[in-house]
Amino acid sequence: GQNAKDENLRKIVNSCGLISADGQGIVWAARCLGLNVPERVTGIDLMLNVIKLSSKKKHKIFLLGAKEDILKRVVAVFNEEYPNLNIVGCRNGYFSQLEEEKIVNGIRDSEADVLFVAMSSPKKEIFLNKYINDMNIPFVTGVGGSFDVVAGKTKRAPIWLQKIGLEWFFRFLCEPKRMWKRYLVTNTIFLLMLLKALAYRKATKE
Repeated sequence: GQNAKDENLRKIVNSCGLISADGQGIVWAARCLGLNVPERVTGIDLMLNVIKLSSKKKHKIFLLGAKEDILKRVVAVFNEEYPNLNIVGCRNGYFSQLEEEKIVNGIRDSEADVLFVAMSSPKKEIFLNKYINDMNIPFVTGVGGSFDVVAGKTKRAPIWLQKIGLEWFFRFLCEPKRMWKRYLVTNTIFLLMLLKALAYRKATKE
C-alpha cells in the first residue's frame, strides 16, 4: 500500500550521504524545530556550482533525466558556457525497467566523476538506491527540474524573490495549473508533519 511505499522512500532518503534543504519550507520548518539550517541550497544552484568546478578540475560529467530535446539543449548550453567541460554521456529520463541495466552499465562505463539525475520523485530516489553501487560514481546528486531551467523551458524567480524565500510562489504564478494541486496536497501534509513534530518536541521537553 501507500504507507509501505512512503516508509520505503523514507528509508531511502535517510540513507543518503548528503541531504540539502532545497525548499524554503524545509529551512523554515528546521528553524521552528531548533535545527541549524542556515540557508536553502537548491538543486539548480548546486548543479551550476559543481559544473563550474568540474570545468576547472577536468571532472567528467554524466547527465541523466528530462526529455530528449531538453537534454540536448542542456548539453549545448553547458558546452557553450564551459568549453573545457567534459560531458562523457547523457540519457533522457524516460525509460522502462527493462532498459535500466543497459543505462546503468553505460553510466558506469563512462567513468564519470559526477552524475546529475533530473528525474521526478520517487522514481529518482528508487533508481539511485537500487543502482548507486553498480554505477561506481564518486558524486551523485538529484537536481529535480534543473535541466528545464538550464534549457530555458522553466524560468527562475528574480534573485530578490529567491533571497526572501518566495521562489515557490513565482513558480506557482508561472504554472498555476500544474503547481496548485502539488502545493495544496504536499504542503498540507508537510504542515501536519511539522505540527506533529513540534508537539512531540514540546512533550519531550516537559
